[in-house]
Amino acid sequence: MSLKKLQELSGIAPDGLFGEQTFKAGSAYLGITEHTHGVHFFAQVGHETGNFRTFTENLNYSAQALRKTFGKYFPDAETAEKYARRPEMIANRVYANRMGNGSPESGDGWRYRGRGALQLTGKDNYSAFAQAVNDPEVLDNPAIVAEKYAFTSAKFFFDKNNLWRICEEGFSRQTIEKLTRRINGGLNGIDHRVALTRKFSTYSL
Repeated sequence: MSLKKLQELSGIAPDGLFGEQTFKAGSAYLGITEHTHGVHFFAQVGHETGNFRTFTENLNYSAQALRKTFGKYFPDAETAEKYARRPEMIANRVYANRMGNGSPESGDGWRYRGRGALQLTGKDNYSAFAQAVNDPEVLDNPAIVAEKYAFTSAKFFFDKNNLWRICEEGFSRQTIEKLTRRINGGLNGIDHRVALTRKFSTYSL
């Protein structure tokens, strides 16, 4: 739905399909004026959102997945079983007392869970983004990050971390890997990211 929202805000027909027209209009709407910037930006968010389909963090983990992904917070099978398949409880445990969030009881972990094309997470980051777009509703109604600001919040991440500098190095696999590490912390899904980058590099801005 957020891709359609980007298309709507960009003044083109919201068909939910990402092609050259959306690349051009979406880049213009977001204020992306360099071809390399647009290519890398949309390739990275395209992967992170599962081809522009998912804009809210999925926390519906099994007990086994909890121990593998969040072992620090679920050190034993008994604890993991207690939280398995309970997304709100999981978020309130793993995101508590960090990133500006309060205790598990505050509900901040769930309220400020990952949203947007690059998963804006934590009260501090939501607050910084709210100031950047001058919209206090971001803190009061965090769901609008996924609904209205999915791509704007991702551009905020690129701006804040000066990732555009890496984008300007071109479209080599080495550059894509360098950018991916800054976004993902590793090389998860690198082949898909490379494929999208190569595809979008053929689009005109």
